[in-house]
Amino acid sequence: MQNMAFLLLTFTTGLFYFCFYLVSLMLGVSLSFTVIGIPLLTYVMRSTQTFVRYERIQTKIYTDISIEAYEGKQPIEGSLWMQAKEELLDPRNWRAILWLMQKLIVGLVCLICAVILYIVPITLILTPFLMPFEGIYFMNMPIDTLPKSLLIMVVGIILAIFGSWLGNRIVRMIGNYTRLMIKAIKG
Repeated sequence: MQNMAFLLLTFTTGLFYFCFYLVSLMLGVSLSFTVIGIPLLTYVMRSTQTFVRYERIQTKIYTDISIEAYEGKQPIEGSLWMQAKEELLDPRNWRAILWLMQKLIVGLVCLICAVILYIVPITLILTPFLMPFEGIYFMNMPIDTLPKSLLIMVVGIILAIFGSWLGNRIVRMIGNYTRLMIKAIKG
């Protein structure tokens, strides 16, 4: 269940990062000719450090993969314009945004894997209990008798065992994605 939660959380955070950066960067750029746009872009760029740290902690908690700490840069002193210039010209911020926005694609794969590897087998295991309700089909075969539902339950158990093994491997790969992300941002 921990692997399924991690896969679903990866989809959720990937969708959030993509929407957050897409909307906030477009809004900041479009408002850059006003007083609001440049500070907005500055704070959006600063958010990358927080989100990368969150990704590291989330991966460490759910996967037990040790990832070296991500130490962000120190706050920049000076006027707002100087801070904005430093934040916008820092390539680490742009690399972090790229990696965090790519997490949407990783998250979509995680969502599909969570459904196929965890939710479908649970549904198949519960087929004998769902059989009294009308309209249960498996691969265009109506499940209307107890032997058919027990057969589907056995298939669900086999898929759950295989899904647990494969899900563990996929979670490890996603954890390594976070490790690569932090190395690429630091580099």
